[in-house]
Amino acid sequence: MSHVGCVLCRIFNGLHLLLRKWIKGGAALSIKADVLSFWRMVTAKVWVLKKHFEGFPKTSDFDLKKIELPNLKDGELLLESVFLSVDPYMRPYSRTVMKEGDVMIGTQVARIVDSKNPAFAVGIFVVAKSGWRTHFISDGKDLQALPSGWPESLPVSLALGTIGMPGLTAYFGLLEVCKMKPGETVLVNAAAGAVGSVVGQLAKIGGCKVVGCAGSDEKVAYLKKIGFDEAFNYKTVKSLDEALRKASPDGYDCFFDNVGGEFASVAINQMKKYGRIAVCGAISQYNDSVPQKGPYVQMPMIFKELRMEGFLVTSWNNRWEEGLKTLLKWVMEGKLKCHEQVTEGFENMPAAFIGMLKGENLGKAVVKV
Repeated sequence: MSHVGCVLCRIFNGLHLLLRKWIKGGAALSIKADVLSFWRMVTAKVWVLKKHFEGFPKTSDFDLKKIELPNLKDGELLLESVFLSVDPYMRPYSRTVMKEGDVMIGTQVARIVDSKNPAFAVGIFVVAKSGWRTHFISDGKDLQALPSGWPESLPVSLALGTIGMPGLTAYFGLLEVCKMKPGETVLVNAAAGAVGSVVGQLAKIGGCKVVGCAGSDEKVAYLKKIGFDEAFNYKTVKSLDEALRKASPDGYDCFFDNVGGEFASVAINQMKKYGRIAVCGAISQYNDSVPQKGPYVQMPMIFKELRMEGFLVTSWNNRWEEGLKTLLKWVMEGKLKCHEQVTEGFENMPAAFIGMLKGENLGKAVVKV
């Protein structure tokens, strides 16, 4: 049957159902609800992983598709994505948790546009982990409300950044892994990104000296603007080792590593005795076709008695509410500054993702649908 034929058939069946209700004396309100439900069927746009990434992702690795969503059942709700997040973790996770043809993984802030679940009212915003979709159906169990006290003046997109997963990564990584103390010196790389920019500001709130590095002069200027004590462009310095020594001649107590690779190999030799290293990411290695080979870490780890710990923010799922409330409070008090790189249009999801991996974003990269 042709597409037009299918549509006509659905229209006929729908009208036939309404006529039967009318003949049986069904209430006008019931008929009105059925009419609205019938015409409210939604076609969602989704980005799928067409081909597993080989080296750096390409736009041809993605495919834009349309999916017709069914009518809501009792207990379900229909949501419309308003902002979607693009994050570094999507690159390695695409290989480990996805197969070709799957909808790209990811998080969004979404608005409830229809609800048959009494716990969720139409119009409210929630955070969901439903991937790169314009619309989706949920039973509500996988949705996260915005922190209580969220003011209308604050962009809801911040729930994907400073007051969301990246902010929590910085919060728990500093407090629970680095265990920073007032008066210490904290080093963070990829410092102008979604996580790094929050790391530096939280360290300053905690009474630490903060050194950050980034990949452009514009980003370095931004780091100084938001309170970093020292910042440098790692792409233009003659020697990374010398730049780190100049920024903090006495070394570093804490190192929040988002990059890995060569940077981490150099920085580990400048840690103070009993220093702590939080391994959050390895963005310098995510797109490598051939694994990098670098210096071994055992010697500085042993003789400086360092502690290096990898972590996932999900380890503190039971404390997310605590973290989000604290981050929201500091944002509202002006202690924590936020910057977003907003890309317009769902059709530009792959371009925003690729640009983020190239370091084109300042602060959190999000896509506005």
